[in-house]
Amino acid sequence: MRLLHLDDLGRPVLTDFRGKPIPPYAILSHRWSDSEMLIEHIWNGNYKEREQGYRKLKFCAEQAAQDGLPYFWIDSCCINRWDKNELSNAINSMFHWYQNATRCYVFLSDVSLDWETLFRKSKWFTRGWTLQELIAPVSVEFFSCEGQPLGDKASLEQLLHDITDIPLAALRNCPLDQFSISERKKWIGNRKTTEEEDIVYCLLGILGVSMPTTYGEGAKILLVI
Repeated sequence: MRLLHLDDLGRPVLTDFRGKPIPPYAILSHRWSDSEMLIEHIWNGNYKEREQGYRKLKFCAEQAAQDGLPYFWIDSCCINRWDKNELSNAINSMFHWYQNATRCYVFLSDVSLDWETLFRKSKWFTRGWTLQELIAPVSVEFFSCEGQPLGDKASLEQLLHDITDIPLAALRNCPLDQFSISERKKWIGNRKTTEEEDIVYCLLGILGVSMPTTYGEGAKILLVI
């Protein structure tokens, strides 16, 4: 697992903790944009060119620092997606990375301070990967596009239940084996993923299974689980 931190000049630095104790960290949940920051932008030092991605990184770093967490994780720039083995391992580990995070920050790019109506309509609730990002962590905090806090998973649980139809017990981090496989699969509902195979892969942690990932299989992968 790689984690980000800012150096003394405020530049993002990646540290690989594979085989080492992992320090407490914050984790970001967000929807990808067309100007996302990837791992190569960190390595090459041209991360500021990715305006939307850099804004989210800066938000996450500042919020984590306020919470006393120098390290943080963002999927778009902590995983080398060009390494197929690394990508497969990351997808199988993702649920646990969110589960083990000290804080999870949900950055809602389509929600402003006049927020409740926009919150209900946020596209964050339509994405496949954000399902595990809502369920896995104990601490999930929601922020507007201005970076202002809107509430957390506990204070907003009834609203979250109304939007997602996920049982309150699951939102309260009740062990997932208390729910049947068929019930957990229903939580994906009308959520979508960019890659067809990801609608299965984003459920791996929720269903408590692991599998090698192979893209290009299309609808055939849907028969696996």
